[in-house]
Amino acid sequence: MKTAGHSLWATRNWIILAAALSATTMLPGSTQASVSQPTTGGYQGLFDVPARKAFLAQNPSSGARKACLAVDADAKWLNLEVIKGLATTQGYGTDRSGNQYAWAVMVLSGRALAGDKSAEDMLKAFLLKWANAGAFSQTEKVHDAYYALKRLMLPTIVAFSIIRDGLSDDEKQTLLTWIDPLVRRADQMFEGSVDYNNHRYLADSVLMAWGSLTGDQQLYQKGLDRFRVILNDARADGSLPLETRRGARALWYMRQSLTSMTVMAEVAAGGHDDLFDATSAADGKTKSMWTILSYWMNGMTNPILVNVYSAENYIPGPEHDFMKPDFGFLENRGNGRHYLAFLEALAVHDPVNFTQRRAGALLEREGASERPLIDEFSGGNATCFWRRG
Repeated sequence: MKTAGHSLWATRNWIILAAALSATTMLPGSTQASVSQPTTGGYQGLFDVPARKAFLAQNPSSGARKACLAVDADAKWLNLEVIKGLATTQGYGTDRSGNQYAWAVMVLSGRALAGDKSAEDMLKAFLLKWANAGAFSQTEKVHDAYYALKRLMLPTIVAFSIIRDGLSDDEKQTLLTWIDPLVRRADQMFEGSVDYNNHRYLADSVLMAWGSLTGDQQLYQKGLDRFRVILNDARADGSLPLETRRGARALWYMRQSLTSMTVMAEVAAGGHDDLFDATSAADGKTKSMWTILSYWMNGMTNPILVNVYSAENYIPGPEHDFMKPDFGFLENRGNGRHYLAFLEALAVHDPVNFTQRRAGALLEREGASERPLIDEFSGGNATCFWRRG
């Protein structure tokens, strides 16, 4: 764990609705976005898979392609025991039994995207094995078990988007029949703060990505709506009340929220909906995703901006002293994951703005030497998905 003194600058078409929804909800002070799926110049899912495959093929020596292939595939993954269901855990934390599954999916997805045919075949065989065995179908209907399930579903959706064009109709049907009901469980409400905080942001990022990929407008719309709710809920300074109250992990959960917002914005871009520059007004000030991102970075350099909220110390995590912020998200987690992965998408966003340049500098300072940046919340190997160089 890093301390506060750390240097920060050193398809299934059967899902398509009979009548696509076209109405949108415009919250006070927010920009309105349509729910139309891409027809020309757009894409389905988290990013434009055909365009990314073409870029990587045309730039075989690029850092991006090297990142896709940086982690070797392991044939032993095909022998992993299928997990029938995820369960609740005691105390702080969530079921991590699916970590190896997620890691295999994320590594193979990146390699397949970069043109590794053996990895693509392995990923297909791996997913079909888990689908045929009904993996995760017996997950307990409790919020922390469902949270663990949501973490696994986003990389699964991305993996499917990468290999689906190479699947037979029967294979595609098998995966769709397995994935669809698991994704829809993310919409479960539990009558608590998890229905409104980063848990829900993750849920709607998953639902939106799947809705985009399959043409389900209702699921896609959930991401658009949630993004605006987040903007409306944010304070004028960009802080998120349900996250900044979390003691030493206030910035940890701000980062997690920003990751899900980035996923939603990237999916929306494929549908010609601009969430990156969507706005909401509060206390006479206009808020956007960039306001929230700026607050998060300001909080790292000036923790006093966070302490005024984090003193509430609500479910703070391992560290109970809110004056000792947890900056563990700035480094590789030791299991291959890196929680700054979402910055790879923001670093290449156009048009460039000052907050984005700050985020890009943070990425280069804290994450560049640890690439590829891989994370379930970002859908997998983010360096592979978005890096331009």
